[in-house]
Amino acid sequence: MKPLDRILEAAKAAPRHIVLAEGEDPRIVEGGLRAVRAGLAEITLVGNRKIVAERLEAAGARPDEIRIEDPTSSPLTQRLAAAYHELRRNKGVDEAAAGEAVRSPLVFAAMMVREDAADGTVGGAVATTADTVRAALQTIGRAPHVSLVSSFFLMMLCAPHHAKKGAFVFADCGLVVDPDAAGLADIAVTSAQSFEALSGKPAKVAMLSFSTAGSAAHERVSKVVEATRLAHAAAPGLVIDGELQFDSAFVEAVSAAKAPNSALQGEANVFVFPNLDAANIGYKIAQRIGGATAIGPILQGLDKPANDLSRGCTVDDVFHMIAVTVVQASNRRPTARLL
Repeated sequence: MKPLDRILEAAKAAPRHIVLAEGEDPRIVEGGLRAVRAGLAEITLVGNRKIVAERLEAAGARPDEIRIEDPTSSPLTQRLAAAYHELRRNKGVDEAAAGEAVRSPLVFAAMMVREDAADGTVGGAVATTADTVRAALQTIGRAPHVSLVSSFFLMMLCAPHHAKKGAFVFADCGLVVDPDAAGLADIAVTSAQSFEALSGKPAKVAMLSFSTAGSAAHERVSKVVEATRLAHAAAPGLVIDGELQFDSAFVEAVSAAKAPNSALQGEANVFVFPNLDAANIGYKIAQRIGGATAIGPILQGLDKPANDLSRGCTVDDVFHMIAVTVVQASNRRPTARLL
């Protein structure tokens, strides 16, 4: 089974309630409707009720297929505003400001997840990554025992020309600009957990550098070496190695020549890049030149699932991100119910 098919099947096996913050966007409407009809999720669209209803009608939706929540008139708004005020009052947010905040679709959707009125949320088709992540961080917050919220791309190599096929994680391609060794270790451990939850396979983590096994000496190499040590100490059972160049982590023959003692033996499936520059460039090269399918950025380290779309996303991207969010949610707790 192709890795993306496995994610879709996992979502169908345990559908969850996902709230889409940008319900006025036709791509979001079509992706959400497709997810409902595929049996992946119950969907709530957030936005102006009249506009969202028109979008649904244009997409051929039945009136009962998807719920609409308009923050300006929803019966949930008052309760979510009270909860937001309680959450943020120590940050200087008064009742009036809280009421205004939850009328923002991103905050409204994130608060639905926080208050267990939905299992996960997806945004970013219209809003920037900064706004999407800020709403998630300020409302949902970090998971216990996680010091850093980060992101990854799920890279699918399934085309005939791909010599090695399967699902791979590239992190952090979208959020943390220049993590220190402790941050990089946290990204490694969390990315391994994310890979295993989505793929059903054991993670094999490569800590990437321009050096392999001491072939170069530099403070940036030292950071990766230290991050590897910290990650292994935090997760002793994790298969991890670094510092490694990408080819040493991905190609068995190169690993045998450059890193014969590596625990990975050229079979890494989780690639942790040393900074955002390298990660973002790397995933785009793999996508645009290598023909990999890139799903993300997927957020990790939050207490409950919230994910970010690219503003250039397609309906397929929306559909796939809903599936990923459902699988993340199904690994956490029973399905949420509307307040």
